[in-house]
Amino acid sequence: MSPLPHLDRLSALLAGLAPRVALDPAPKPRERWVMAASGTPFLHLHVLAAGEIELQAASTACTRWRAPAILVCRSDQSHQLLAPAAGDFPQVLCARVYFDGPLAALLWDEFAEPQGVALDAPAGTLAPLIDLLAQELAMPRCGQPTLLARAGDILFIGLLRHLIAHPGGRLGLLGGLAEPRLARALVAMHGQPQWPWTLESLAAEAGMSRTAFANTFRQLMRQTPGKYLAQLRLVTARRIVQQGLGLKQAAQAAGYRNASALSRALSRSAPTSGEAALG
Repeated sequence: MSPLPHLDRLSALLAGLAPRVALDPAPKPRERWVMAASGTPFLHLHVLAAGEIELQAASTACTRWRAPAILVCRSDQSHQLLAPAAGDFPQVLCARVYFDGPLAALLWDEFAEPQGVALDAPAGTLAPLIDLLAQELAMPRCGQPTLLARAGDILFIGLLRHLIAHPGGRLGLLGGLAEPRLARALVAMHGQPQWPWTLESLAAEAGMSRTAFANTFRQLMRQTPGKYLAQLRLVTARRIVQQGLGLKQAAQAAGYRNASALSRALSRSAPTSGEAALG
């Protein structure tokens, strides 16, 4: 088993994402918000604090949402927010989430389609936080820039916490983290991709038999543990190389025997769609 203590599943994910959240100024009331596709990769968080709104995107049917809710859209996909009725302006807060960590490439595909999250009672602290943000943006007070910066981070953490706690049949990374036993193995891999993991050792981390672990992992993650680990090592290595730290250091951090082995792996494998989008 892994020699280091575990982080919890969300802390390990955040460490691998290294998110940066920027809250935009409060938009003026209007009936339509148009977001063109951007070459800069980030997630739009459209926070509906009051009223109703419709989300239109080329890839999905129009959907209507009632406050409080958060709509998540990728920056490479154009979309629109529409007031359901003329003159009925919803209260919308907007944020952008940028990522500096290697797990960003693995999370990016989780939002291939725009998603909405209705913040009903189980959403915990998110609804009160949205109320606080709305008040701060409507009535600036001393310390507002620092408060908004911290609140943006809390908003994103709360969103991920909600998605993991309420997977709703979701498959992929967030769906895997929602399964407590699988989450233990994922946290171990995310924290130490360089460790010589085997199917047996990952199953032991999860507290499952080898067969049960392999089947559950494949069902929820849509790939085998070995394939996921290989992908994780590649995105980790690529990010380190992009930071200019060299193949040798990247190979050590990502679990390759040497720089030559990493070089061969990089040349054989094209970047994932998430890596291509995130650069």
